[in-house]
This record gives sequence, structure tokens and C-alpha cells, in this order.
Amino acid sequence: MKNLIVFTLIAVFMGASFASATGADYRQTHRSIDRKIDRHMSGRHIGTPVGRPVYRRDFRGIVVVRPHGHIYYGYGHYVRDDEAYKWLAFTAITLKILDNLNEKAQREHEAAQIKATTAPVGQEIIWNSNGASGSVVATKEGTNTQGQTCREYQQTVAIGGKNETAFGTACLQADGAWKIIT
Repeated sequence: MKNLIVFTLIAVFMGASFASATGADYRQTHRSIDRKIDRHMSGRHIGTPVGRPVYRRDFRGIVVVRPHGHIYYGYGHYVRDDEAYKWLAFTAITLKILDNLNEKAQREHEAAQIKATTAPVGQEIIWNSNGASGSVVATKEGTNTQGQTCREYQQTVAIGGKNETAFGTACLQADGAWKIIT
């Protein structure tokens, strides 16, 4: 367990160093570190150590922050940042209860957030995984002063008889990525 925590902290440190790399250098570094993590962790489950520092990095100008839950690349069922960049900003709409989910359940929650970006307003996207469940719904949609489509989201996660709800508003950028406004 001690080695697992040490490795997780090293991965966080290595991820934090990405913010200074750009373009091809960033992608090269990202792929290299992905391969190192994959080789080291094959067949292991990455746990989230209690009291760990907030994980924050930058990808294509999008701030990825994971103050709760597991630390990993990608979002939802997309396991690489370059596949998931459109939704990475949604890490900013977070819940403390994510600390109680395993990675699979956390990714199911994120996949529901992705589906909610294209679902009709008011349609609840429900997910269940390993004793955890939740929902995500776009509650409002409109256009901001820059002409961007914006949506307000509500998400709820339940595990072990406890529920937590969070709200956030995101706007669709010209490159197809979502940006959190509130």
C-alpha cells in the first residue's frame, strides 16, 4: 500500500509538470508517461490516498482538476486526454462523495455528464455501477452574448445511503470543447 501511495503521488507530480510543455512536446511527454504508468500499474487498482493534494494540470488550455475521486487521464469512457478534451473541463463540477467511488463508477458518472451535453433539456441521464448511482440532467439551455450555446447542469451521486448534488454551467466553445462558466 505504501508503494501504491508513493507511486500515485509521483504520477501527480509528473502530471503537474505537463503544464509547462506545449504542442508536440506535450503529446510526446504525455504518451511516454502514459506508457510508464500502464507498465507499472498493469493489473493494479490505483487508490486515492486520504489527504492527497488537489490534482491540477492543463491540457490544450483546459484546466483539469480532480480534488476528489481517482486520478487518471481521460474522461468517462475516453481513456486519453486527446480523446476526451471536449469534456475535461467538467472535472470542475465536482463532488466530495467521489472519494467513495471506485474508478469504474467515477467514469460511469463522467460518461453520464458527456451524454447530458447532447440530451434534450430535462432528460435525466441515470447511471449505476458497483453500488453507486447517480444522474445528470441539463436543466436549462441558452445562448450567451458571444453566441455560444450554454447549458446548466445538475448532477447527483448516491453511495452508501448518502447523496450529494452539484450544479454548474458550461458553454460550448468553437473547437467543440465545453468551458465551465459557474
